[in-house]
Amino acid sequence: MYLTADITELQGLLTATLSDPHHLLGMHEVTIPRAGTGKKRGRKTVPKAPVQALSVRAFIPGAEKIEVLDPADPSYCAALDRVHDDGIFEALLPDRLKWFRYQLRIETPGSRWVSYDPYSFMPVLTEFDLYLFGQGTHYEIYEKLGASPTTVDGVEGVLFAVWAPKASRVSVIGSFNNWDGRRHMMRLLGDVGVWELFVPGLSRYDKYKFEIRTAAGAVIEKSDPFGKFFELRPSSSGLVFDIDGYKWNDGLWMEKRAAEAQGLLNKPLNIYEVHLGSWRRTPEGAFLTYRELAKDLALYVKDMGYTHVELMPVSEYPFDGSWGYQVTGYYAPTSRYGSPHDFMYFVDTMHRNGIGVILDWVPAHFPKDAHGLGRFDGSALFEHEDPRLGEHPDWGTYIFNYGRNEVKNFLIANALFWLDKYHVDGLRVDAVASLLYLDFGKRQGSYVLNSWGGNVNDEAVEFIKHLNSVALKRFPGIMMIAEESTSWSGVSRPLEDGGLGFNLKWNMGWMNDFLTYMAKDPIHRKFHHNNLTFGIVYAYNENFILVMSHDEVVHLKKALVDKMPGDLWRKCANLRVSLAYMYGHPGKKLLFMGGEFGQFAEWSEARSLDWFLLDYPHHRQIKDFVRDLNKLYLKEKALWADDFTSGGFEWIDCDDSDRSILAFIRKTGEPYEDIYITVNFTPNIIDNYRLGLPQGGSYKEILNSDDPRYGGSGIINPGRLKAVKGKAMGRDYYIEMNIPPLGAALFKRLKR
Repeated sequence: MYLTADITELQGLLTATLSDPHHLLGMHEVTIPRAGTGKKRGRKTVPKAPVQALSVRAFIPGAEKIEVLDPADPSYCAALDRVHDDGIFEALLPDRLKWFRYQLRIETPGSRWVSYDPYSFMPVLTEFDLYLFGQGTHYEIYEKLGASPTTVDGVEGVLFAVWAPKASRVSVIGSFNNWDGRRHMMRLLGDVGVWELFVPGLSRYDKYKFEIRTAAGAVIEKSDPFGKFFELRPSSSGLVFDIDGYKWNDGLWMEKRAAEAQGLLNKPLNIYEVHLGSWRRTPEGAFLTYRELAKDLALYVKDMGYTHVELMPVSEYPFDGSWGYQVTGYYAPTSRYGSPHDFMYFVDTMHRNGIGVILDWVPAHFPKDAHGLGRFDGSALFEHEDPRLGEHPDWGTYIFNYGRNEVKNFLIANALFWLDKYHVDGLRVDAVASLLYLDFGKRQGSYVLNSWGGNVNDEAVEFIKHLNSVALKRFPGIMMIAEESTSWSGVSRPLEDGGLGFNLKWNMGWMNDFLTYMAKDPIHRKFHHNNLTFGIVYAYNENFILVMSHDEVVHLKKALVDKMPGDLWRKCANLRVSLAYMYGHPGKKLLFMGGEFGQFAEWSEARSLDWFLLDYPHHRQIKDFVRDLNKLYLKEKALWADDFTSGGFEWIDCDDSDRSILAFIRKTGEPYEDIYITVNFTPNIIDNYRLGLPQGGSYKEILNSDDPRYGGSGIINPGRLKAVKGKAMGRDYYIEMNIPPLGAALFKRLKR
C-alpha cells in the first residue's frame, strides 16, 4: 500500500471541509519512487527514476471493499487499498498509463453495487455560464443550477449545482448516500460562488438536500433553490425529476397566442381566480390532483364562459395558511396536488379547452423557514444583511436583494421558467408596491432611504423593468399583470414611455371604492355616489383589470354576497347588479371562485367551496346569471374591444345621485354593436324612465339582472322598444323603459 496524497489533505475529506474534493478524489496521474536501490556511479548511488502511474482514490465511509472496473474491458479489475479506517481507499494502476472512464464496485455490509465515480467527471458548467450568472443575464440558468438529470460522456446521472459563495463546503446529501455530507462533496467553480457535482446513476424521486458548512463552521441543511419537485410538506427534501419528459398537445393554442399578441389588450379577458386546494375536494376532504382538477375545472370554467383561470401561487410553500404567498420552492409546482408533469397536464388541458392560465408569482419576499432561502449559505445571500432593507416587519419575511445580480437572475429566470417549461399565459406579480417603496409597511426609522433621499427602491424598479422587457419579448402574447395598490404612474405603460413595462394592472382603487359603496344601505348610497363614478376619472391612466379577488372575502371581511345589505333577496339582487355594473365598466374582469354562485361563508384554504348551495334556488340562479353575463361579455365586442381609451365609454347620465341610477354606453364605433346600460342601486322601481339615446330606431333588452330566472322580481323590458324623437339627458332620442329594483338592464339597437 502506498499513499500518494498528503495525509494533511486527506484530513479535509474526513472532516468534510474541502472546497475542491476533485483535487484528491477520482483518477489522477501520480509519480512514485521505484522500489529497490539505484545504481552506483563512483562513490554515489543514483536512485532509480520514479514511476508514472494512475491513482484512483475514493472516500466511501462504511465501505468494506472497493474495486476499479473498466467497462470497456470486462476482465479488468483492480482492488483499492484502505488507507484510512474511516473509508479512504486508493489503488495504484501501474499497468494503465492513460486515463480511462472507470467504474467502482463497492461493497458494504449487506449490499454491493457498481457506479461511475462522481469525481471522475470534468465540470459541466462553463465559464460562460458562470459569467452570465454573475452578470444577472443567464435567463436559462434553471437548466444549469439545481438538480438536472443529464448525460455526461455517455453516462446518465444528475448534475447538482448551487449558488453559495460564502460557504466553506457544500455537499449533496440524500437517500442515495444515507444523508452523509462526506460522501458527495461538491467543488467550487470560479469566483461567482457556484458549487457543482455530477452524480451518476441516480433515479427519479431520489431525495436530496444541500448540506452547507458556513464560514463560521456551522453545518446547515437547505432545500434546493432551483429544485423542480419536492416532497409533500412538512418534509422539504428535493426529489430528482426530469421535467422535460412531458409531451405537450397545446401547439395550436401557443401558436394562436403568439400570432394575436399585438391585439392582446383588445380581446375579452374574463378571469376566474382559483385556489386549487379549496375549489373542490373529495368527499373525504382530500385535495384533488392536478389531473382531476384539469378535467373538472376545465369543464366548469368553459361552461361558465370565462377566458382564463388565475391560480393563487402554486410554487412550493410550507404553510397552507400562507395560501402560497410565502414560497420556498420557486421552481417547483407544489406537490400537494401531484408531480410537475401532472401540473403540465393541467395547463395543457386548459389550453386544449380554450382557457388561458395565469399564475400568481411572488418576487417581493420569502419566508424564514430554516430549509429555505434565508441565510442560505450562512450569510444574507438572497436578502439584505440590514433588516431595515431585508425584512418585512408586518409579514415576518425576508425581502430580496434586487441590487445583487445573481438574485435578479434567480427571479427573472424563474418567471421565464414558468412561461417556458409550463406554457403559462401570464404572471400576476404580487405585492408590487412592496417592491417599489423602501418604507412599505415600515414605521419611521425602520427603513433606509435611497441614495437621493427618497423612498423609492431604485434597484427593485430596475429589476421590474428588466423582468418585463425580457418576458414580453421572449413570449409574445403573455400577460404581465401588476398587483399594485398605489398611485405610481405608468405601471402598465411601456418602458419606452417611462413606464414599468407591465401590460395590465389590478384596479385596487375601483374595487375598494365600489365595495365600500355596495356595503351601504341603499337609502344612504346617494350620499356616496362619487364612489361609483370616480373610477372613470382615472380609468384610462392604466390598463386596468377590475377585480373582486380572494383578498376581499377572507376571514372577517365577509363573502361577496354577505357584504351586501338587506335580506336574502336583496343581498342576491345587490350581488347581481354589482357584477353587471362591473362587466359594463371599462376594464378587464376578475372574480374569485365562489362569488359566481353567492357563497355565504368567508373563503378558507382549509375546506372546499360550499357547492351544496347550488341545491338552493337563490344560489343556482346567481350562477345562471353569472354564466349568462359571461357569455354575453364574450359575445358583445363593445364590452371589451376598447377598454383602455375614452372612445369605448360614454356617460348618458352620471348625476342622478338622488335615485342612485347610472346610465352609460359601451361603444365600438359601430352603432349597432354598442351596448346601452342602466344600473339602479336602490330597491325602487322606476317606471317610464326616459333613457336618452344618440340614434333613433328600435332597441332590445339583451340582459336584465332582475329577470325571474335569475331570482329577480320580474321588472324587465320585453319586445322592441321604439326610440322616440325628443330631448332626454341631452340626447335627441329616448326610449321609455322600466328600471328594475337593484337591477341592471342592457340594450342593443336593432338593425331592422
